[in-house]
Amino acid sequence: MIRDTSQQDRILAPPPTSPKRWLVRGGIALAVLGLLVVFMPGMARWFTASASVSSERLRIAEVRRDTLLRDVAAQARIVAARSPTLYAQAAGTVSFAVQAGQAVAVGDLLATVDSPELASELKREQATLASLEAEASGQMIANRRAQLTKARELETARVALRAAEREKQRADKAWAQRAISEVDHLRAGDEIENATNAFAQAEQDVALERDALALELSTRRKAVERQQLLVADLQRKADALAIKAPVAGMVGNLLVAERAQVAANAPLLTVVDLTELEVEVPVPEVYANDIVAGLSAEVALAGARLAGEVRTISPEVVEGNVNVRVRFKDGTPPDLRQNQRAQARILIEERPGTLLVERGPFVDVGGGRFAFRVEGDRLVRVPVTLGALAAGQVEILSGLEPGQRIVISDTSEFAEQAEVNLTN
Repeated sequence: MIRDTSQQDRILAPPPTSPKRWLVRGGIALAVLGLLVVFMPGMARWFTASASVSSERLRIAEVRRDTLLRDVAAQARIVAARSPTLYAQAAGTVSFAVQAGQAVAVGDLLATVDSPELASELKREQATLASLEAEASGQMIANRRAQLTKARELETARVALRAAEREKQRADKAWAQRAISEVDHLRAGDEIENATNAFAQAEQDVALERDALALELSTRRKAVERQQLLVADLQRKADALAIKAPVAGMVGNLLVAERAQVAANAPLLTVVDLTELEVEVPVPEVYANDIVAGLSAEVALAGARLAGEVRTISPEVVEGNVNVRVRFKDGTPPDLRQNQRAQARILIEERPGTLLVERGPFVDVGGGRFAFRVEGDRLVRVPVTLGALAAGQVEILSGLEPGQRIVISDTSEFAEQAEVNLTN
């Protein structure tokens, strides 16, 4: 009976260790340690970054110094620089002497407005003017009559004064000889004093009457002048009922029907001056504050590019656009037509030596406050400050340097990450 295997076991001595084996093991350990030293930073970055993205999904552009061109381009149309609209000066019945599209010269009769009310008012005011002129003429006659009366009174007072002076002289001589009583002598002195006062009063009356008559006549004349202005204005309106062409060109639209009843100041028709044409450009309202008169423009028309200049900017916004008028710098080209289509480009700003990058969706992520810079096989989020936005360019104010590359495509997928691994 065998109770255990103790009788069958035997102790074996370990083989002697070879020096070469220890050298091999040491070499392997050193090689592993070197690889760890070399690849540890990359592996640390790899494990630190919590996201990765394929480079094929991204658009990457280089930051560079170039000329910043801010412009706006839009579909435009050729319009007349002058296309006045003519209005009725008074209410009445309109009759046209021309048709739409008819060529006219300056001063040609275009339409007439029959206004009985204006004609009646003009005659009534003319009669009032004649009455006021007659009153002013009558006032002049009355002034002369009153002046003659006052002159006669003044002359009478002068004669009375001379008579009193002579009486006083005789009284003085008689009193010296005691030929008259003292009472008579004193009475002669009182009479000359009364005559002197009467003459002075007469002179004052003449001056006062002259001023009063002049004021009355001036008032009459002012009333006549006021009425003359009223009659002249009515006469102007009556003359304007015969509507004539203010410019040479072509009749545009007839805005009312023949023999229609129109109100005062109602638009009747337009005249288009085809000798001076401009380009009307509808510009989005976001550019309205950047566009001012005098900016350079370029008009593409019939295969040619023509130089232009911004002349006016409309003060109102219509359907999200502001109408800008551009005139040709080198004169109006021949063979242009009203409402002809063209392509216009307005140069808002041109700045050489500006730090730029290609514009992309990254501008809209996070309000354009950061960008992802390419550093080898990773993307690093860096704060940036963006400046002017052009059609295909973005100005970099701070945060990036020339030669650096950034992601310009949409970065919203990893926008919150500080670092992102970049894979092939």
